[in-house]
Amino acid sequence: PEETVTSSFASFIHAARPEHLSKTVCHRSKRMILDNIGVGLVGSTTHVFDIALQYCRELYSSVAVSSVYGKPGVKLSPTLAAFTNGVATHSMDFDDTWHPATHPSGAVLPALLAASQMLPPSTKPNGMDFLLAFNVGLEVQGRLMHFSTEAHDIPKRFHPPSVVGTMGSAAATAKLLSLSTAQCAHALGIAASLAGAPMANAATQAKPLHIGNATRLGFEAALLAARGMEANPLILDDIPGCSGFSAFYSVYQPKPLSTPSDHHEFLLEKQDIAFKRFPAHLGMHWVVDAALSVRNLFINYAGSFSPSLIRTIVLKIPVSKYIDRPFPSSEHQARHSFQFNACTALLDGEVGLSSFTESSIHRQELRELLDKVVVEHPEDNVANFDKMYGEVALLLHSGDVLTGKCDTFYGHWRKPLSKESLLKKFRSNASHVLPEEKIETIIAMVENLENLSDSSQL
Repeated sequence: PEETVTSSFASFIHAARPEHLSKTVCHRSKRMILDNIGVGLVGSTTHVFDIALQYCRELYSSVAVSSVYGKPGVKLSPTLAAFTNGVATHSMDFDDTWHPATHPSGAVLPALLAASQMLPPSTKPNGMDFLLAFNVGLEVQGRLMHFSTEAHDIPKRFHPPSVVGTMGSAAATAKLLSLSTAQCAHALGIAASLAGAPMANAATQAKPLHIGNATRLGFEAALLAARGMEANPLILDDIPGCSGFSAFYSVYQPKPLSTPSDHHEFLLEKQDIAFKRFPAHLGMHWVVDAALSVRNLFINYAGSFSPSLIRTIVLKIPVSKYIDRPFPSSEHQARHSFQFNACTALLDGEVGLSSFTESSIHRQELRELLDKVVVEHPEDNVANFDKMYGEVALLLHSGDVLTGKCDTFYGHWRKPLSKESLLKKFRSNASHVLPEEKIETIIAMVENLENLSDSSQL
Protein backbone atom coordinates (compact mmCIF):
# COMPACT_ATOMS: atom_id res chain seq x y z
CA PRO A 1 0.00 0.00 0.00
CA GLU A 2 1.08 3.58 -0.66
CA GLU A 3 2.46 5.22 2.45
CA THR A 4 0.42 8.06 3.90
CA VAL A 5 1.23 10.67 6.52
CA THR A 6 -0.82 8.74 9.05
CA SER A 7 0.84 5.42 8.25
CA SER A 8 4.27 7.05 8.46
CA PHE A 9 3.49 8.23 11.99
CA ALA A 10 2.25 4.79 12.93
CA SER A 11 5.40 3.21 11.51
CA PHE A 12 7.53 5.64 13.46
CA ILE A 13 5.78 4.84 16.73
CA HIS A 14 6.13 1.11 16.15
CA ALA A 15 9.75 1.19 14.94
CA ALA A 16 11.29 3.60 17.47
CA ARG A 17 14.00 1.97 19.59
CA PRO A 18 15.97 3.10 22.64
CA GLU A 19 19.16 3.36 20.62
CA HIS A 20 17.54 6.10 18.56
CA LEU A 21 17.63 8.46 21.55
CA SER A 22 20.74 10.63 21.70
CA LYS A 23 22.44 11.62 24.96
CA THR A 24 21.05 15.14 24.53
CA VAL A 25 17.50 13.88 24.11
CA CYS A 26 17.81 11.57 27.13
CA HIS A 27 19.26 14.38 29.24
CA ARG A 28 16.62 16.93 28.28
CA SER A 29 13.71 14.54 28.62
CA LYS A 30 14.83 13.38 32.08
CA ARG A 31 14.89 17.04 33.17
CA MET A 32 11.33 17.34 31.87
CA ILE A 33 10.21 14.19 33.70
CA LEU A 34 11.68 15.34 37.01
CA ASP A 35 10.20 18.83 36.70
CA ASN A 36 6.79 17.47 35.73
CA ILE A 37 6.65 15.11 38.70
CA GLY A 38 7.50 18.06 40.95
CA VAL A 39 4.76 20.32 39.61
CA GLY A 40 2.33 17.40 39.80
CA LEU A 41 3.20 16.82 43.45
CA VAL A 42 2.75 20.46 44.46
CA GLY A 43 -0.35 20.57 42.25
CA SER A 44 -1.89 17.82 44.38
CA THR A 45 -2.30 20.44 47.13
CA THR A 46 -4.73 22.57 45.08
CA HIS A 47 -8.50 22.88 45.29
CA VAL A 48 -9.10 21.95 41.65
CA PHE A 49 -7.12 18.73 42.17
CA ASP A 50 -9.30 17.85 45.18
CA ILE A 51 -12.40 18.33 43.03
CA ALA A 52 -11.04 16.02 40.32
CA LEU A 53 -9.94 13.37 42.83
CA GLN A 54 -13.29 13.39 44.64
CA TYR A 55 -15.07 13.10 41.30
CA CYS A 56 -13.04 10.02 40.35
CA ARG A 57 -13.34 8.32 43.74
CA GLU A 58 -17.08 8.84 44.13
CA LEU A 59 -18.39 8.27 40.63
CA TYR A 60 -16.27 5.37 39.43
CA SER A 61 -15.52 1.94 40.83
CA SER A 62 -12.86 -0.18 39.16
CA VAL A 63 -9.69 -2.11 39.73
CA ALA A 64 -7.54 0.48 41.46
CA VAL A 65 -3.87 -0.15 40.70
CA SER A 66 -2.36 3.25 39.79
CA SER A 67 -1.03 5.84 42.23
CA VAL A 68 -2.20 9.42 42.71
CA TYR A 69 0.15 12.37 43.25
CA GLY A 70 0.47 13.45 46.86
CA LYS A 71 -1.98 10.88 48.26
CA PRO A 72 -0.19 7.90 49.85
CA GLY A 73 -2.33 4.79 49.80
CA VAL A 74 -4.84 6.20 47.30
CA LYS A 75 -5.07 4.34 43.99
CA LEU A 76 -7.45 4.63 41.04
CA SER A 77 -8.04 2.81 37.79
CA PRO A 78 -5.17 3.58 35.38
CA THR A 79 -7.01 6.03 33.13
CA LEU A 80 -8.55 7.92 36.06
CA ALA A 81 -5.18 8.10 37.79
CA ALA A 82 -3.78 9.59 34.58
CA PHE A 83 -6.65 12.10 34.51
CA THR A 84 -6.27 13.11 38.16
CA ASN A 85 -2.49 13.44 37.93
CA GLY A 86 -2.83 15.41 34.70
CA VAL A 87 -5.11 17.87 36.49
CA ALA A 88 -2.52 18.18 39.28
CA THR A 89 0.21 18.87 36.76
CA HIS A 90 -1.56 21.88 35.25
CA SER A 91 -3.48 23.04 38.33
CA MET A 92 -1.01 25.91 38.88
CA ASP A 93 0.09 26.37 35.25
CA PHE A 94 3.55 25.40 36.49
CA ASP A 95 4.40 22.77 33.85
CA ASP A 96 6.87 23.00 30.97
CA THR A 97 6.18 24.72 27.63
CA TRP A 98 7.57 23.95 24.18
CA HIS A 99 7.70 25.78 20.86
CA PRO A 100 5.39 25.72 18.94
CA ALA A 101 3.33 26.44 22.05
CA THR A 102 2.08 23.48 24.07
CA HIS A 103 2.62 21.78 27.44
CA PRO A 104 4.13 18.48 26.29
CA SER A 105 5.09 16.57 29.45
CA GLY A 106 1.84 16.77 31.38
CA ALA A 107 -0.13 15.25 28.53
CA VAL A 108 2.15 12.20 28.37
CA LEU A 109 3.87 11.46 31.68
CA PRO A 110 0.77 10.73 33.84
CA ALA A 111 -0.47 8.18 31.29
CA LEU A 112 2.87 6.39 31.24
CA LEU A 113 3.14 6.33 35.03
CA ALA A 114 -0.36 4.85 35.32
CA ALA A 115 0.15 2.38 32.47
CA SER A 116 3.40 1.12 34.02
CA GLN A 117 1.52 0.16 37.16
CA MET A 118 -1.30 -1.40 35.13
CA LEU A 119 0.84 -3.94 33.27
CA PRO A 120 1.38 -7.37 34.85
CA PRO A 121 4.75 -8.14 36.51
CA SER A 122 5.95 -10.24 33.59
CA THR A 123 5.59 -7.35 31.12
CA LYS A 124 6.63 -4.33 33.20
CA PRO A 125 8.51 -1.84 30.98
CA ASN A 126 12.00 -0.95 32.09
CA GLY A 127 13.27 2.59 32.44
CA MET A 128 14.59 2.76 28.89
CA ASP A 129 11.24 1.60 27.53
CA PHE A 130 9.60 4.32 29.60
CA LEU A 131 12.03 6.99 28.38
CA LEU A 132 11.49 5.93 24.77
CA ALA A 133 7.70 6.02 25.07
CA PHE A 134 7.90 9.48 26.66
CA ASN A 135 9.99 10.76 23.75
CA VAL A 136 7.69 9.17 21.18
CA GLY A 137 4.84 11.13 22.79
CA LEU A 138 6.87 14.34 22.62
CA GLU A 139 7.91 13.73 19.01
CA VAL A 140 4.37 13.17 17.77
CA GLN A 141 3.20 16.37 19.48
CA GLY A 142 6.05 18.41 18.03
CA ARG A 143 5.67 17.07 14.49
CA LEU A 144 1.93 17.75 14.50
CA MET A 145 2.50 21.32 15.70
CA HIS A 146 4.83 21.91 12.77
CA PHE A 147 2.04 21.08 10.29
CA SER A 148 0.62 24.58 10.66
CA THR A 149 2.22 28.01 10.91
CA GLU A 150 -0.78 28.97 13.04
CA ALA A 151 0.60 26.79 15.83
CA HIS A 152 3.72 28.93 16.26
CA ASP A 153 1.82 31.84 17.83
CA ILE A 154 0.17 32.09 21.23
CA PRO A 155 -3.15 30.26 20.69
CA LYS A 156 -6.49 31.96 20.21
CA ARG A 157 -9.04 29.22 19.43
CA PHE A 158 -8.11 25.98 21.23
CA HIS A 159 -5.65 25.04 23.95
CA PRO A 160 -2.87 23.13 22.13
CA PRO A 161 -2.22 20.37 24.72
CA SER A 162 -5.88 19.40 24.55
CA VAL A 163 -5.30 18.59 20.87
CA VAL A 164 -1.70 17.56 20.24
CA GLY A 165 -1.32 16.37 23.83
CA THR A 166 -4.11 13.84 23.38
CA MET A 167 -2.35 12.55 20.26
CA GLY A 168 0.97 12.43 22.11
CA SER A 169 -0.53 10.48 24.98
CA ALA A 170 -2.03 7.99 22.54
CA ALA A 171 1.31 7.57 20.77
CA ALA A 172 3.31 7.23 23.99
CA THR A 173 0.92 4.72 25.53
CA ALA A 174 0.72 2.76 22.27
CA LYS A 175 4.51 2.50 22.33
CA LEU A 176 4.63 1.41 25.97
CA LEU A 177 1.96 -1.23 25.32
CA SER A 178 3.83 -2.51 22.23
CA LEU A 179 0.89 -2.04 19.87
CA SER A 180 1.24 -3.11 16.25
CA THR A 181 1.71 -0.55 13.49
CA ALA A 182 -1.96 -0.79 12.51
CA GLN A 183 -3.06 -0.40 16.12
CA CYS A 184 -0.82 2.67 16.50
CA ALA A 185 -2.56 4.27 13.52
CA HIS A 186 -5.98 3.49 14.97
CA ALA A 187 -4.91 4.89 18.35
CA LEU A 188 -4.09 8.21 16.66
CA GLY A 189 -7.40 8.15 14.79
CA ILE A 190 -9.40 7.45 17.95
CA ALA A 191 -7.48 10.12 19.88
CA ALA A 192 -8.33 12.73 17.24
CA SER A 193 -12.02 12.17 18.01
CA LEU A 194 -11.37 12.77 21.71
CA ALA A 195 -9.29 15.94 21.34
CA GLY A 196 -9.94 19.64 21.77
CA ALA A 197 -10.79 22.35 24.33
CA PRO A 198 -11.58 26.05 23.75
CA MET A 199 -9.34 28.87 24.96
CA ALA A 200 -12.33 30.52 26.65
CA ASN A 201 -11.72 28.23 29.64
CA ALA A 202 -8.21 29.59 30.17
CA ALA A 203 -7.84 31.32 33.55
CA THR A 204 -10.57 29.13 35.07
CA GLN A 205 -10.59 25.93 37.11
CA ALA A 206 -11.56 24.09 33.92
CA LYS A 207 -8.20 24.70 32.24
CA PRO A 208 -6.34 21.97 34.19
CA LEU A 209 -8.93 19.54 32.83
CA HIS A 210 -7.38 20.10 29.41
CA ILE A 211 -4.21 18.32 30.52
CA GLY A 212 -6.09 15.74 32.58
CA ASN A 213 -8.30 14.87 29.63
CA ALA A 214 -5.43 14.86 27.14
CA THR A 215 -3.39 12.29 29.07
CA ARG A 216 -6.44 10.19 30.01
CA LEU A 217 -8.19 10.21 26.62
CA GLY A 218 -5.00 9.49 24.68
CA PHE A 219 -4.43 6.57 27.06
CA GLU A 220 -7.98 5.35 26.45
CA ALA A 221 -7.50 5.68 22.69
CA ALA A 222 -4.50 3.34 22.87
CA LEU A 223 -6.43 0.86 25.04
CA LEU A 224 -9.36 0.89 22.61
CA ALA A 225 -7.02 0.32 19.67
CA ALA A 226 -5.40 -2.57 21.55
CA ARG A 227 -8.86 -4.12 21.91
CA GLY A 228 -9.57 -3.92 18.19
CA MET A 229 -11.30 -0.57 17.70
CA GLU A 230 -10.56 0.97 14.31
CA ALA A 231 -10.52 4.57 13.09
CA ASN A 232 -9.83 6.46 9.89
CA PRO A 233 -6.40 5.32 8.67
CA LEU A 234 -5.84 8.72 7.02
CA ILE A 235 -6.57 10.82 10.10
CA LEU A 236 -3.38 12.93 9.78
CA ASP A 237 -3.49 13.32 6.01
CA ASP A 238 -4.90 16.34 4.21
CA ILE A 239 -7.91 14.91 2.38
CA PRO A 240 -9.92 17.52 0.42
CA GLY A 241 -13.52 17.68 1.54
CA CYS A 242 -12.97 15.47 4.59
CA SER A 243 -11.27 16.99 7.62
CA GLY A 244 -9.19 14.78 9.85
CA PHE A 245 -6.66 16.36 12.18
CA SER A 246 -6.76 19.35 9.82
CA ALA A 247 -10.09 20.31 11.46
CA PHE A 248 -8.09 22.01 14.21
CA TYR A 249 -6.05 24.27 11.90
CA SER A 250 -6.97 26.77 9.20
CA VAL A 251 -3.66 26.11 7.45
CA TYR A 252 -2.57 22.46 7.45
CA GLN A 253 0.36 20.99 5.53
CA PRO A 254 1.22 17.53 6.87
CA LYS A 255 4.49 15.77 6.17
CA PRO A 256 5.40 12.11 6.65
CA LEU A 257 7.46 11.17 9.68
CA SER A 258 10.39 9.02 8.63
CA THR A 259 10.96 5.67 10.28
CA PRO A 260 13.66 6.16 12.93
CA SER A 261 17.15 4.98 12.19
CA ASP A 262 20.50 5.28 13.91
CA HIS A 263 20.65 8.84 12.56
CA HIS A 264 17.11 9.96 13.43
CA GLU A 265 17.08 13.35 15.12
CA PHE A 266 14.25 13.88 17.56
CA LEU A 267 12.78 17.38 17.74
CA LEU A 268 13.86 17.63 21.37
CA GLU A 269 17.44 17.47 20.06
CA LYS A 270 16.89 20.69 18.10
CA GLN A 271 14.33 22.46 20.30
CA ASP A 272 14.89 22.54 24.06
CA ILE A 273 12.08 23.12 26.56
CA ALA A 274 11.09 26.07 28.75
CA PHE A 275 10.80 25.44 32.49
CA LYS A 276 8.84 27.89 34.63
CA ARG A 277 10.34 29.46 37.74
CA PHE A 278 6.95 30.40 39.17
CA PRO A 279 3.41 29.04 38.66
CA ALA A 280 1.88 31.18 35.91
CA HIS A 281 1.35 31.34 32.14
CA LEU A 282 4.65 31.35 30.26
CA GLY A 283 4.11 34.88 28.92
CA MET A 284 4.22 36.19 32.48
CA HIS A 285 7.89 35.26 32.79
CA TRP A 286 8.95 37.99 30.37
CA VAL A 287 7.12 40.79 32.19
CA VAL A 288 8.23 39.56 35.61
CA ASP A 289 11.91 39.59 34.64
CA ALA A 290 11.44 43.03 33.05
CA ALA A 291 9.66 44.26 36.21
CA LEU A 292 12.39 42.92 38.48
CA SER A 293 14.99 44.66 36.33
CA VAL A 294 13.28 48.06 36.52
CA ARG A 295 12.59 47.54 40.24
CA ASN A 296 16.34 47.32 40.85
CA LEU A 297 16.83 50.53 38.88
CA PHE A 298 14.11 52.20 40.94
CA ILE A 299 15.70 51.15 44.26
CA ASN A 300 19.06 52.50 43.11
CA TYR A 301 17.28 55.69 42.10
CA ALA A 302 15.12 56.23 45.20
CA GLY A 303 16.81 54.11 47.89
CA SER A 304 13.74 51.87 48.27
CA PHE A 305 10.66 50.84 46.33
CA SER A 306 8.18 53.68 46.89
CA PRO A 307 4.98 53.30 44.83
CA SER A 308 3.94 56.87 45.66
CA LEU A 309 6.74 58.14 43.39
CA ILE A 310 5.26 56.31 40.37
CA ARG A 311 2.74 58.10 38.18
CA THR A 312 2.25 55.47 35.44
CA ILE A 313 3.39 51.90 34.77
CA VAL A 314 3.64 51.17 31.04
CA LEU A 315 3.62 47.53 29.94
CA LYS A 316 4.72 46.80 26.37
CA ILE A 317 3.39 43.35 25.61
CA PRO A 318 2.08 41.36 22.63
CA VAL A 319 -1.62 41.26 21.79
CA SER A 320 -3.13 38.19 23.47
CA LYS A 321 -6.57 38.74 24.90
CA TYR A 322 -6.75 35.87 27.38
CA ILE A 323 -3.61 36.98 29.25
CA ASP A 324 -4.39 40.72 29.16
CA ARG A 325 -6.36 40.98 32.43
CA PRO A 326 -6.21 44.41 34.16
CA PHE A 327 -7.85 43.39 37.46
CA PRO A 328 -7.87 39.62 38.06
CA SER A 329 -10.17 38.43 40.82
CA SER A 330 -9.13 34.77 41.21
CA GLU A 331 -5.90 32.81 41.36
CA HIS A 332 -6.44 31.38 37.88
CA GLN A 333 -7.07 34.81 36.40
CA ALA A 334 -3.99 36.13 38.20
CA ARG A 335 -1.84 33.40 36.65
CA HIS A 336 -2.99 34.72 33.27
CA SER A 337 -2.55 38.46 33.82
CA PHE A 338 0.40 40.47 32.50
CA GLN A 339 -0.67 43.34 34.75
CA PHE A 340 -0.91 41.30 37.95
CA ASN A 341 2.43 39.55 37.54
CA ALA A 342 4.30 42.74 36.63
CA CYS A 343 2.87 44.63 39.60
CA THR A 344 3.44 41.73 42.01
CA ALA A 345 7.09 41.57 40.94
CA LEU A 346 7.42 45.33 41.41
CA LEU A 347 5.80 45.30 44.84
CA ASP A 348 7.36 42.13 46.30
CA GLY A 349 10.57 41.68 44.35
CA GLU A 350 9.50 38.15 43.44
CA VAL A 351 6.62 35.99 42.20
CA GLY A 352 6.02 32.60 43.81
CA LEU A 353 3.41 30.17 45.09
CA SER A 354 2.15 32.60 47.74
CA SER A 355 1.64 35.37 45.17
CA PHE A 356 -1.59 33.73 43.97
CA THR A 357 -3.36 33.34 47.30
CA GLU A 358 -6.59 35.24 47.81
CA SER A 359 -5.01 37.55 50.38
CA SER A 360 -2.15 38.45 48.03
CA ILE A 361 -4.42 39.04 45.04
CA HIS A 362 -6.72 41.45 46.87
CA ARG A 363 -4.09 43.59 48.64
CA GLN A 364 -4.87 47.29 48.57
CA GLU A 365 -1.29 48.26 47.71
CA LEU A 366 -1.34 45.87 44.74
CA ARG A 367 -4.65 47.29 43.55
CA GLU A 368 -3.17 50.79 43.70
CA LEU A 369 -0.31 49.69 41.42
CA LEU A 370 -2.73 48.00 39.01
CA ASP A 371 -4.63 51.28 38.76
CA LYS A 372 -1.47 52.90 37.36
CA VAL A 373 -0.92 50.37 34.55
CA VAL A 374 -1.20 51.34 30.90
CA VAL A 375 -0.79 48.66 28.23
CA GLU A 376 0.84 49.19 24.85
CA HIS A 377 1.20 46.70 21.99
CA PRO A 378 4.26 47.56 19.85
CA GLU A 379 4.06 46.15 16.33
CA ASP A 380 7.39 44.37 16.75
CA ASN A 381 6.20 42.53 19.88
CA VAL A 382 4.46 39.51 18.37
CA ALA A 383 2.45 36.89 20.26
CA ASN A 384 5.03 34.16 19.81
CA PHE A 385 7.03 32.52 22.59
CA ASP A 386 10.15 32.51 20.43
CA LYS A 387 9.98 36.18 19.40
CA MET A 388 8.09 38.19 22.04
CA TYR A 389 9.52 40.45 24.72
CA GLY A 390 8.30 42.14 27.86
CA GLU A 391 9.01 45.76 28.74
CA VAL A 392 8.05 47.63 31.91
CA ALA A 393 8.53 51.40 32.14
CA LEU A 394 7.99 53.46 35.28
CA LEU A 395 6.97 57.07 34.61
CA LEU A 396 7.74 58.98 37.79
CA HIS A 397 6.10 62.13 39.11
CA SER A 398 9.52 63.76 38.84
CA GLY A 399 9.41 63.32 35.07
CA ASP A 400 12.10 60.65 35.03
CA VAL A 401 11.47 57.35 33.24
CA LEU A 402 12.97 54.00 34.27
CA THR A 403 12.72 51.02 31.91
CA GLY A 404 13.32 47.27 32.18
CA LYS A 405 13.14 44.90 29.24
CA CYS A 406 13.37 41.13 28.87
CA ASP A 407 13.90 39.34 25.55
CA THR A 408 14.71 35.93 27.04
CA PHE A 409 13.80 35.02 30.61
CA TYR A 410 15.79 32.56 32.71
CA GLY A 411 14.23 29.15 32.04
CA HIS A 412 13.46 29.81 28.35
CA TRP A 413 14.87 27.28 25.87
CA ARG A 414 17.42 29.89 24.83
CA LYS A 415 18.45 30.35 28.48
CA PRO A 416 17.84 26.98 30.17
CA LEU A 417 17.63 26.47 33.90
CA SER A 418 20.82 25.09 35.39
CA LYS A 419 20.77 21.67 37.00
CA GLU A 420 20.94 23.36 40.37
CA SER A 421 17.93 25.57 39.62
CA LEU A 422 15.88 22.65 38.30
CA LEU A 423 16.66 20.54 41.36
CA LYS A 424 15.85 23.44 43.67
CA LYS A 425 12.44 23.82 42.00
CA PHE A 426 11.75 20.10 42.20
CA ARG A 427 12.75 19.82 45.86
CA SER A 428 10.64 22.85 46.74
CA ASN A 429 7.59 21.51 44.92
CA ALA A 430 7.88 17.92 46.14
CA SER A 431 8.49 18.98 49.76
CA HIS A 432 4.85 20.02 50.04
CA VAL A 433 3.80 16.35 50.08
CA LEU A 434 6.90 14.14 50.41
CA PRO A 435 9.63 13.68 53.03
CA GLU A 436 13.21 14.47 52.07
CA GLU A 437 14.36 10.86 51.66
CA LYS A 438 11.63 10.12 49.12
CA ILE A 439 12.41 13.31 47.23
CA GLU A 440 16.04 12.30 46.89
CA THR A 441 15.00 8.77 45.83
CA ILE A 442 12.92 10.19 42.97
CA ILE A 443 15.79 12.44 41.86
CA ALA A 444 18.21 9.49 41.79
CA MET A 445 15.68 7.27 40.01
CA VAL A 446 15.01 9.79 37.23
CA GLU A 447 18.70 10.59 36.79
CA ASN A 448 19.35 6.87 36.27
CA LEU A 449 16.10 6.08 34.48
CA GLU A 450 17.74 4.18 31.65
CA ASN A 451 19.07 1.66 34.21
CA LEU A 452 15.77 1.10 36.02
CA SER A 453 14.58 -2.50 35.65
CA ASP A 454 10.91 -1.72 36.38
CA SER A 455 9.56 1.73 35.52
CA SER A 456 6.49 1.20 37.72
CA GLN A 457 8.80 1.80 40.69
CA LEU A 458 8.82 5.48 39.70
